[in-house]
Amino acid sequence: MARPRSNLISSPEEMPPFNGHKFQDRQTEAANARKAQLEKFRSRPDPNDPAILEKEAKRRAVIEARKVREAERERKRKIREAEEAARKAAEEAARHEQLRLEAELQEQLRLEEIARKEALEAEKKAERDARYAARKERKQARKSEIQRYR
Repeated sequence: MARPRSNLISSPEEMPPFNGHKFQDRQTEAANARKAQLEKFRSRPDPNDPAILEKEAKRRAVIEARKVREAERERKRKIREAEEAARKAAEEAARHEQLRLEAELQEQLRLEEIARKEALEAEKKAERDARYAARKERKQARKSEIQRYR
């Protein structure tokens, strides 16, 4: 069973109109288009015409103004970059100074801890020496007491 095709034209009333262009008609239209193009080119004003010179001057002024704006933006960008670099350098210097101060504080605390430990060791040694001396004296005292009774 064949499927009906919807894109087929079923009656002559529905047919598109015939474009009655013949070869000669197409040639004339092409020639007319070429003439129109040539006429458009010929009708261009003279390059020395004041209106053309004024347009060119305005165009140059716009280009020059654009260059000035671009140069100003570039100058501001360089200033911003220099300020940013200076700010970063200052931050880095402050950070290094902070680290140096912290290192100094840590070193000072370490030295104080060492001094405290040395003082504690010296105190313990003094107590130990005192105990040894007391023991030795007690021993000597006993020895002399024993010798006295002999």
